[in-house]
Amino acid sequence: MSFFKALFGRSSAPEAPQEAPSLEHKGFLIKAKPFKADGQYQLAGTIEKEVEGTLKEASFIRVDRFPALEDAVQFTLSKGRQIVDEQGERMFK
Repeated sequence: MSFFKALFGRSSAPEAPQEAPSLEHKGFLIKAKPFKADGQYQLAGTIEKEVEGTLKEASFIRVDRFPALEDAVQFTLSKGRQIVDEQGERMFK
């Protein structure tokens, strides 16, 4: 029966959330969170850092889309590093 559910539709059980691929860069934690859009994966992620005892988070989404999830993750982490290098903690102000 589970074969037919997998073949013809999703089971009623929710999918377990996957841990977002992440990278630490200059004290910031960059998380890749690409999402499906029109059959491709859109570049999206978050940048986190603890500032004065408070966890700060900034989200970013770009128009870039990729057919493979692995490519979207790689480019998201690269874009996150670029944002950290250019803005640093100013992104949280």
